[in-house]
Amino acid sequence: MPVSTQENNMEKRFPAYARRVIEALEQAGFEAWAVGGWVRDALRGQDGHDVDVTTSASWQDSERVLRAAGIAVHQTGTAHGTVTAVCDGDPVEVTTYRVEEGYTDHRHPDVVRFVSSVQEDLARRDLTINAMAWHPSRGLLDPFGGQDDLCNGIIRAVGDPEVRFGEDALRVLRAVRFSMRFGFVIEPNTQRALQTCAPQLVLVAQERVGQELDGIVSSGAVGRALREQPVVMCAALPELAACRGFDQRSVYHAWDVYDHIAHVCCACEAFTAGLARPELRWAALLHDVAKPATYSEDVLGHGHFFDHPREGARMALAIMRRLAIPSEVCVAAAALIRLHDERIPATRPAIRRLLAELARECPGREGQLAFSLLNLRRSDAVSKVPTASTWAGEQDRYAILLREELAQGAVFSVRQLAVSGADVMRACGMRPGPGVGMQLDMLLHAVMNGEVRNTRDNLLEWLIG
Repeated sequence: MPVSTQENNMEKRFPAYARRVIEALEQAGFEAWAVGGWVRDALRGQDGHDVDVTTSASWQDSERVLRAAGIAVHQTGTAHGTVTAVCDGDPVEVTTYRVEEGYTDHRHPDVVRFVSSVQEDLARRDLTINAMAWHPSRGLLDPFGGQDDLCNGIIRAVGDPEVRFGEDALRVLRAVRFSMRFGFVIEPNTQRALQTCAPQLVLVAQERVGQELDGIVSSGAVGRALREQPVVMCAALPELAACRGFDQRSVYHAWDVYDHIAHVCCACEAFTAGLARPELRWAALLHDVAKPATYSEDVLGHGHFFDHPREGARMALAIMRRLAIPSEVCVAAAALIRLHDERIPATRPAIRRLLAELARECPGREGQLAFSLLNLRRSDAVSKVPTASTWAGEQDRYAILLREELAQGAVFSVRQLAVSGADVMRACGMRPGPGVGMQLDMLLHAVMNGEVRNTRDNLLEWLIG
């Protein structure tokens, strides 16, 4: 795209509220630029969600000037020179030009020093595609070739990559996340530094690691990340390290545990057309994480992994909670992992029992999770030896029954029964207590097995039968 056209597009995309912040600062005699993700995304022809501004003004001056212009200001990070302006209801982080020095813990700077040059500020940033600034009048400032890297699909560190990642180990995962999100390749020197610095991720708070990993998983390219970045992924998720190179010694498997997981992650994206839900993506990533711990061999030397789905669900839940993944994703993913290897007959009662089990763990989400489970099972099947892929096709029979059951109002919960506890007590002459619940459970079991229709008269007749 010609520079003039690109500049015009950025001008059109730049939000009025951010322009107002920059104009207020510059009318007071300071310099200000838009930086970060908005600049990168605008150059890619996309609208960014947030606009960050960097300025020559101290945070105290920024606060004073912006408030004088009628813009609300909150002190959100003054130790790092940051205030948040709220202009027309939209937040804009405004930060003084700064450099950072000394990363003893490989995560936080020992010293933050404020400077007068925007070029110095950009030089401290992680990747060239994130080290550009833009101004409505002055245009693009790109001292490290970020625009060319965007055009060429390259992830490159600013300056010496080993120094850059050594300062803040989380940047290792950020580089991988951007590579997966955009489908970019990582420049060779940057790639070598990633592998060198990946072990330092152990020094980073787990919730921060979780944020970056979740970004990689959400990109839909976690299978690619596993294949291209095994050192980084195993450093971020140490439980995967035990899977790497672990020979399954099984006639059903063509790959080791780690490579099998990578294939399953890719297959999930294929079966869902890239629209897999978060719990399915996390379940694919962790579904076989317990295999090394549950491995045993028979007398013929064949490998077995007894109870690995249940142990895997337990491990996955602990891993995801450690990484501060949202609870609803953790619980749902663990349920999928626990059920992924279970042989479920292609019958209506079996489908109802599956829905009942999912409803107990994730109320209200049982239908959606049942379809996700079928996709996980399909993906698992096509990621084994070719002869095992026929099991993927069999999931279509389950899908047909599942759709029919859901369309017909399948009953899989006591709450769906056409009778209540009070009805049971009157019909059986019972007092309140555990026995009432047992009778309701018995009725539910009968309905799910097709022994009785879910109508009040039929249920009470069957009960007192």
